[in-house]
Amino acid sequence: MHVQTLKTHSRIEMIDITGSVREIVKKSGVKSGFCVVYVPHTTAAVTINENADSSVKRDIISKLSQLIPENDNYTHLEGNSDAHVKSSLVGVNVVIPVDSGDLVLGTWQGIYFCEFDGPRTRKFVVQIVGD
Repeated sequence: MHVQTLKTHSRIEMIDITGSVREIVKKSGVKSGFCVVYVPHTTAAVTINENADSSVKRDIISKLSQLIPENDNYTHLEGNSDAHVKSSLVGVNVVIPVDSGDLVLGTWQGIYFCEFDGPRTRKFVVQIVGD
């Protein structure tokens, strides 16, 4: 298991972690199997989406903020209920196949750490299973 740390810079942002995850897979020596990326936070998430056009990240963030506004008569006292809801909807893990020692991602796909209550120092966990 590999625990990676990153710093976020905005309250809501998506950070491409594909390179970090790919490097962990290569160093593991696993040729065939799968890779799990997990976020151990209740106000952050991880997703796979397009990484060729940065407007996709802006659109996702914009739509999530529109659907789940920061202030909306929530009862949670910390003031970050929207972040909890966004994390639950997006999800805290992804599973990616590994073949020939590399991630099996589509041409335009990347792995994104999603910050919904930043800026903070965050962690994500990478577990590779296979042979």
